[in-house]
Amino acid sequence: MTQQLPPLSGKVVVITGASSGIGEATARLLARQGMHVILGARRTDRLEQVVTELRTRGGRADALATDVTRLEDLQALVALAEQVAGRVDVMINNAGVMPLSALEALKIDEWNRMIDVNIRGVLHGIAASLPIMKRQGHGHFVNVSSIGAYHVSPTAAVYCATKFAVNAISEGLRQEQ
Repeated sequence: MTQQLPPLSGKVVVITGASSGIGEATARLLARQGMHVILGARRTDRLEQVVTELRTRGGRADALATDVTRLEDLQALVALAEQVAGRVDVMINNAGVMPLSALEALKIDEWNRMIDVNIRGVLHGIAASLPIMKRQGHGHFVNVSSIGAYHVSPTAAVYCATKFAVNAISEGLRQEQ
């Protein structure tokens, strides 16, 4: 006997890093499946293009310029979801950066940017969404990690460390709920 999954159509999904890559592809897929996607990213021109295209194809989509390193941006994105859709069913913390360099190159500004986007961005997404999900009595987090969390390669040490942190944060959140 196969178990039926609950219908996904109508779910409200917030996605960071939604102007390109995995975030954009996820938004397109979920909108096609009938979900209302709330998109956040820094590149507003790309966000507007994605929203326009999704709406033209019959999807429900809204967007807001979002820098995940700023808690208030994530709070505004989640507030938009509540305003236009009444809830947040899923928060996809997808935004990430991956500049590669050997540690000896001492690209400290790049390290700090990766830590801010890849770790702090996930924490901000959780901080903005968790109170709403608790109040609603439901909700899910999808924190996008990487194979780099499990296999470190040369020039990727800091990136891999940030993705290992995403896994640790995700597991901690799972255990607390």
